[in-house]
Amino acid sequence: MNLNDYSFYKELSTDALDFLSKNLKPINIKEGNILFFQGDVCENILFLTSGRVRLYIQSQDADEITLYELKSGEQCIVNTASTLSQTKAIGSAVTLSDIEGYLLDVSSVKELAHMSSEYQSFLFSIYTLRMGHLAQLVNDIKFKRLDERVLEWLISQDREIIYITHEEIANNLGSSRVVISRTLKDLEHSGKVLLTRGAIKVM
Repeated sequence: MNLNDYSFYKELSTDALDFLSKNLKPINIKEGNILFFQGDVCENILFLTSGRVRLYIQSQDADEITLYELKSGEQCIVNTASTLSQTKAIGSAVTLSDIEGYLLDVSSVKELAHMSSEYQSFLFSIYTLRMGHLAQLVNDIKFKRLDERVLEWLISQDREIIYITHEEIANNLGSSRVVISRTLKDLEHSGKVLLTRGAIKVM
């Protein structure tokens, strides 16, 4: 097993490690695949060991907004809440790259939590972390100007040149392509970005 990025893993007892080795199912999924849709009831929890996954919600008008991105060593609260409570997922998950990881079914997840206080603590910690992130997202939407949010999002990509469409930015920020295009033009006029075909350079 390759779960070393997970904080609880090295603290598990021998019994818990043996239990995981018997019940984890390895997966390998290509970029651009939906892991679950908004409204699905998840039957397994994903332990991601490589790659990135985007969690997002979609309105009836098909507008999207990104909730967060999942990376190696992180567990998704949308996936976890749906699996443990057997209720509909509040969002969808799509692979942003090829991913590798493991799936653990609902009964095994509950058994692991019963066996391991370390895993219980990990579950509480991810809820605290993600709830803080979602609270910040709501705060940004309500109180920050869109040009600030767009520029902050571009900077957070940690690349000088970002190859992305205006539609993809709109989906990440819960806006429309037309509004994002207009905002990017304003940012370009103020010298903060440079727009080229299919790419944006952060100045």
